[in-house]
Amino acid sequence: MKSENRPSHITKGDVFDDLGLSRSEASALKIKATLLDAILREIEKRGYTQSELVEILDEYQPSVSNLTRGKIAKVSVEKLLTYSDRLKMKATLSVRAGSGAHRKNSSRSHSRLTAPSSARDQSRSRVRRRAAATGS
Repeated sequence: MKSENRPSHITKGDVFDDLGLSRSEASALKIKATLLDAILREIEKRGYTQSELVEILDEYQPSVSNLTRGKIAKVSVEKLLTYSDRLKMKATLSVRAGSGAHRKNSSRSHSRLTAPSSARDQSRSRVRRRAAATGS
């Protein structure tokens, strides 16, 4: 008798929400995944080798290897943001209030990562980071 290949669970919405994680844990994983995806696309677009990334990211080779293979379980969001900054990328994050009870288990954070379009954008980014770091 053949066993049927039926899914044991059907995801309704976001897989991170279905893993039984808290909202904050699910949001952190979504942000890390978004950052990693954008960083890897930028690395591919620019055609960097791992040895070039060691210099650009100021990181040891095993860490660069783990990054390029998507192994970032122990990498913080802050470290990924540092990598994106060293690749001259611009990160933005927006957080919205949930839309009510019908989505009470859903996380509503969104992030976007892009390469800066001009030196002026890079300068603005530095000013914003400094202001955020000093609490201004």
